[in-house]
Amino acid sequence: MALFAKPDIVADATAASGTLVLRSAQPLGDYPVTVMHSVRDWAARDPGHPMVAERDGTAAGAGWRTVSYGEAVRAADGIGEALLGLGLGPDRPLMILSGNGVDHLLLTLGAMMAGIPVAPGSVAYSLQSRDHQRIRDVRELITPGAVYAGDAGSFGPALDALASMPELAPLPVIVSRGDRPGALRAAGLAATVPGPAVRDAFTALTGDRVAKILFTSGSTGSPKGVLNTHRMLAANQQMIRQAWPFLERERPVIVDWLPWSHTFGGNHNVNMMLTSGGTLHVDGGRPAPGLFGESLANLAEVRPTIYFNVPAGYAQLVPALEGDPAFAERFFSRLRLLFNAAAALPPALRDRLSTLAARYAPGRAVPVTASWGATETAPAVTSAHFDFTDARCIGVPLPGAEVKLVPVTGGAYEIRVKGPNVTPGYFARPDLTAAAFDEEGFYRSGDAVAPASPDHNAGLIFRGRTAEDFKLATGTFVRVGAARAALLSAVPLLSDAVIAGEDRDFVTALAWLNPAEAGSAPRPAGEALIAGDELRALITEALRRHNEAVGSAGQIRRLVLMARPASLDDGEITDKGYVNQRKVLARRARLVELLYTDPAPPGVIVA
Repeated sequence: MALFAKPDIVADATAASGTLVLRSAQPLGDYPVTVMHSVRDWAARDPGHPMVAERDGTAAGAGWRTVSYGEAVRAADGIGEALLGLGLGPDRPLMILSGNGVDHLLLTLGAMMAGIPVAPGSVAYSLQSRDHQRIRDVRELITPGAVYAGDAGSFGPALDALASMPELAPLPVIVSRGDRPGALRAAGLAATVPGPAVRDAFTALTGDRVAKILFTSGSTGSPKGVLNTHRMLAANQQMIRQAWPFLERERPVIVDWLPWSHTFGGNHNVNMMLTSGGTLHVDGGRPAPGLFGESLANLAEVRPTIYFNVPAGYAQLVPALEGDPAFAERFFSRLRLLFNAAAALPPALRDRLSTLAARYAPGRAVPVTASWGATETAPAVTSAHFDFTDARCIGVPLPGAEVKLVPVTGGAYEIRVKGPNVTPGYFARPDLTAAAFDEEGFYRSGDAVAPASPDHNAGLIFRGRTAEDFKLATGTFVRVGAARAALLSAVPLLSDAVIAGEDRDFVTALAWLNPAEAGSAPRPAGEALIAGDELRALITEALRRHNEAVGSAGQIRRLVLMARPASLDDGEITDKGYVNQRKVLARRARLVELLYTDPAPPGVIVA
């Protein structure tokens, strides 16, 4: 059986408006009522197969705590029974503060088996926030029946913040480690003897029931609670499996850090493992200063069959693979594909990945592929399940998804979606729900794309967020997503960048160094800029070559390297690494003014 299915796209055009509707000619196949039904099926067929594993402690050389499918279902049934006994139900969700982990997954399975929605929040809003206002807002909005935090000590201030809301009823607390007066133990819930309550609740599950409430990352606006139904999650996995038929015969193994509070990690990746009977190794590392070494250690020990990441992760992984042939050989030894999502992969970085794959997996294709989706689409809508050369390609519509392309400024199209994987709306916000859908019921994504070929089988090219694009004072239209990806490709020393220039005469950028590429470059504290002579010379030359190869809308005339990282608490970045262009420009307006000051001040790199 082939790795990928052959794309076969049908297009319907509306001549008057220029709108296109794309869909797969392959109908969507049957799928279970819920992903939980797949979990039970795997537990019955092969109860001893490992489902999830995480490091058993933080000491060097720590082993793995592993839970099998059979063990997971037994624990989930007990947890479901216990949560129902606490009064949780369809209208009283389980709020989760903790990051990825075995107990987090078991509690999620237990709640979903019992028809209780789960509402996982970004762990940073509990551990890094100064005022914990985000989690207070979530509690007030969804009125949860209980809250889970892995460690009573580190999450103590967040739990205290939730407890200090006297207008709301006391909130039961569940922990895995540490002491907190009155807190329940996750292990104790898992040991509960299942009874008729959880069995009846599972039997009553339908596709329309809410499985999760996911809060959007706020990349272009305020976070809101997206309703994820069981149908959305189960249908989306069937859509993916029809594009990736190898999942029917191969039980995948992944090492993954992507947060379960977001749809990429929590829906796309976790549900793929559960639906396909795979094994998920929880990666406690991430592409952040001082943490990526743990990811490298995990990948050196556990050989993945599929690898998922975002561009910021690949920007640190590629130099590590290039610098360590033994690590690269092990990493690629049974890898089937490399997958990127959340933002466009810089072309040069994709080329380096492809070169590594060809070197360390000779005679065996290991494609670098991509997809597109949103929290509101559970998440996958398109998939690049074919060979492509343009790194911005996001693929073709998956079976079951209708994609409407509506013309917008600059020769691109806004991508809109209809299908069984699309949300019914936002929690307790009918106003947001009404605004999110057009008159034909298509979800308005706000993302811009363009067809790669007239027959549409070569996929769609991602053109960025329509809300981020702008015009220069000259009237030149700037596609921010394309300009950013091209800059990062031309200057590998950069980990990320924000493009400036709205109503100005030329384009500039605020950027951060890539620690995996920049070596020992000095990093001042605070707002100070990084501007060493050697670094300045390297970036100046890279910008010169870049500007010679692109049009005026993509030329970066000036650039500053920022020492202060993007702030999650201030909404500048999400915990999966997506930078909020508008927020950074607003909060760092002083630096933007420096970019347009004449003569250029010290610290501003001029191409």
